[in-house]
Amino acid sequence: MTPNRPYLLRAFFDWIVDNECTPHLVVNADYPEVQVPTQFVQDGQIVLNISPSAVTAFSLDNEQLSFNARFGGQPMQVYVPLGAVLAIYARENGEGTVFTQEAFDDAELEDTLEPVESEETVSPDPVEKPEKKKGSHLRVVK
Repeated sequence: MTPNRPYLLRAFFDWIVDNECTPHLVVNADYPEVQVPTQFVQDGQIVLNISPSAVTAFSLDNEQLSFNARFGGQPMQVYVPLGAVLAIYARENGEGTVFTQEAFDDAELEDTLEPVESEETVSPDPVEKPEKKKGSHLRVVK
């Protein structure tokens, strides 16, 4: 069987956008080949606003996710192998999913990765001001 992560990411992305919410992605910035603005990385993670209004040239296939966006007014191309994606959720209500360590393809990285348990471990969004939430609504999907 092929990995289900790309299918789940596309489904959650579409579901969040269809419900007029803002999809945010939690990424392990230390994962190999990740290209994100390092000045916004906190504790090895970064939260990215991937809403259609915030990014251009958005691409999500079975191996990677990439797009162009502005961070601090500076344009940047972002590249994220899907193994680096830790979670996807709606900013407005926290609905989404967290990917567990077992879901990572590279077994060598499993010891260095920690899944996001709550918004307290999520770094602030570089594009939009973070909102304080009361508890997370994220669910683990296996």
